[in-house]
Amino acid sequence: MADTPEPDASPEDRVAGAGDRPDPATEAFVTHRRLLFTVAYEMLGSAADAEDVLQETWLRWVGVDLDEVRDHRAYLVRITTRQALARLRTLGRRKESYVGPWLPEPLLTSPDVAEDVELAESVSMAMLLVLETLQPTERAVFVLREVFDLDYDEIAEAVGKTQAAVRQIAHRARAHVAARRPRGPVSPAESRDALAAFQRAVDTGDLQSLLDILAPDVVLLTDGGGIKQAALAPIVGAANVAAVLGRISGTRSLVAAQVNGYPALVVRIADELDTVVALRIEGGLITGLYAVRNPEKLSHMEQETSLHR
Repeated sequence: MADTPEPDASPEDRVAGAGDRPDPATEAFVTHRRLLFTVAYEMLGSAADAEDVLQETWLRWVGVDLDEVRDHRAYLVRITTRQALARLRTLGRRKESYVGPWLPEPLLTSPDVAEDVELAESVSMAMLLVLETLQPTERAVFVLREVFDLDYDEIAEAVGKTQAAVRQIAHRARAHVAARRPRGPVSPAESRDALAAFQRAVDTGDLQSLLDILAPDVVLLTDGGGIKQAALAPIVGAANVAAVLGRISGTRSLVAAQVNGYPALVVRIADELDTVVALRIEGGLITGLYAVRNPEKLSHMEQETSLHR
């Protein structure tokens, strides 16, 4: 007789132990895992925290009587949202004492994400920073409604509010984001061209080529978390940004990648991941650069890039 997985066993362990016949709870969780991860990530801006939320969701899910659950997907989203909200409030307190600019944890994304314009924008560094300006419940409502198009009754269940309250929150969050969101999508060809020009300029240290690809009012944000050297305030203006970027040519390896649905450079020193630089492109020029150096935010990316090398 086969051993029964422990209640806290991971869904992957259960699938492995069950051969081709996972139990209904495991099957439902695995089916919706990508959705649940994206919900948690967009609420938290951290892949590591999103994975923790999924583990907490799983532990609660396996204790649920599925005979009482009408819609597995909606129920799982509700658990994930509530766990993410609790963690988001804790993270908010931690960010108050964060050293320097706080940036989301970079997430390696596949080309199909970049082709899905709405999804790419929703996980972009620029949009995640806009979502940071929302209150936790506003952020949850916005993500569930605007990104995943959930019905108001589902969202109300997830955040513990009435439908009328959720509609008001959604309206307020939508207006808040609309006033701050990045301008317009960029074509894949325009993104590729801008990234290639940027990579050549940084790789060679050609200051004039850098100035040619940077918008006059470009902003560079660097996140070292007090662990790695980074600017403690935004660097503004093409000349200032180019001067900083000129320092990373030479001994570093630069690899183009898709990060958070947009073009980026993965910077390695002696084969170790040092920095991930995500780009925001408008009108063929780079208007925003997001450089994540905090090692605690690069561990998930290191695992992902190692698998793709």
